[in-house]
Amino acid sequence: MPPQPQVANALQQEFSDWRLWAARLVVLSFAAASGLAIVGFTWLAEVALAAFFRLERAAWWAPLIWTPLLTAGIVWLTRRFAPGAAGSGIPQIIAVLEHESAAAQRPLFVSMKLSVAKLFLTAAGLLGGLALGREGPSVQIAAGIMRNARRWLPAQSQISENGLLMAGGAAGIAAAFNTPLGGVMFAIEELSRRPEQRRNGLLIGAIVLAGLMAVSVYGNNTYFGVIRVERFSFRMVAPALLVALLCGAAGGLFARALIAILSGRTTDRFSRLRGHAPIRFAACCGLLVALIGIVSQGASYGSGYAQTKAMIAGASESTHLAVLLRFVATWFTAASGVPGGLFAPSLSIGAGLGNSVATLMAYPNAPTLIALGMAAFLAAVTQAPLTAFIIVMEMVDGHELVLSLMACTLIASGLSRLISAPLYPALAELQLARLK
Repeated sequence: MPPQPQVANALQQEFSDWRLWAARLVVLSFAAASGLAIVGFTWLAEVALAAFFRLERAAWWAPLIWTPLLTAGIVWLTRRFAPGAAGSGIPQIIAVLEHESAAAQRPLFVSMKLSVAKLFLTAAGLLGGLALGREGPSVQIAAGIMRNARRWLPAQSQISENGLLMAGGAAGIAAAFNTPLGGVMFAIEELSRRPEQRRNGLLIGAIVLAGLMAVSVYGNNTYFGVIRVERFSFRMVAPALLVALLCGAAGGLFARALIAILSGRTTDRFSRLRGHAPIRFAACCGLLVALIGIVSQGASYGSGYAQTKAMIAGASESTHLAVLLRFVATWFTAASGVPGGLFAPSLSIGAGLGNSVATLMAYPNAPTLIALGMAAFLAAVTQAPLTAFIIVMEMVDGHELVLSLMACTLIASGLSRLISAPLYPALAELQLARLK
């Protein structure tokens, strides 16, 4: 049995070293700044997407011109001035945390410059109606801000730069989704393989504080609203299992296809165009996204947040075709090379798959399967079941679903692992190719 601490001595040690408290103040201050930056990023992204929808309502054909041009412009700017800002942003952080070669050249993957570029380029993608999310970019943005805390820490501080990056990346998730617990689990499951970082109470506190910044601005409201769920019964087992299997297979295929096109290992004409003429390829992807948006009557544009929230509330329904079109539009957006994330589009696709299963099986409580589909598809794409489960659990007020959400994420993630390599570690390897 460990000895009990001597209270007087413990207090003396705690308050005798000013550097300890200075380090804490610096870390928490930068965590708050990271959270506020993501709040501002959220506002800018919403304004950009609203502007696109105003354009689309004024002239339905305008995206056929605007979206390809803007997509090509974003990719040109990214490749020319900020190549480290391309894609989600999560692979860049994983590359730095897990590989010594990347750690030696951190500014190529995470920096204040890349954070600023990521913020505006992702918002520009939403201004073009591209099917992308802001949550993955929030990871890189917040990590870039937290990294700068290192220069203000006292000498001989025990807080490592990797620890700051891990806390910043997780803080980005916490602030973007208003889910502090989800941010902590994301740090444990995706970003950190080192136990000493997982146990650092100061860094976990920084993650929670960043999430509280979002709460202070937007209020302690659930991200997608209230889900009315029924008590568990055996008639729920078959529909829930079908949702988990369908989302697991679809998410695994999505990840495998995305890794294939981004790695350049396929030899089809589409992949060759991406390798030889990336700007023209981006314009083609933008045109295809615009065409898909017109066919789906606007349902495939943007992150899908509004459509998902309306679906949960029962204010709208998603057709089977609309789900497929959003799946394809999200893949083309990610393949184009623009900065943008996959979390929100994945949640939207999963919600549509859950709703489709509810329709096909005449299940009376569609919101239940919608929530299960959100968690399952996100878990299948990221292969991070606990993160997906906690994020969705925090985003919806449906606590009766806890065990069902957990089971669906584990099944979907397990099936996805049979189909595809883990998406973010694979993309992190591709990021390392820039060092060669």
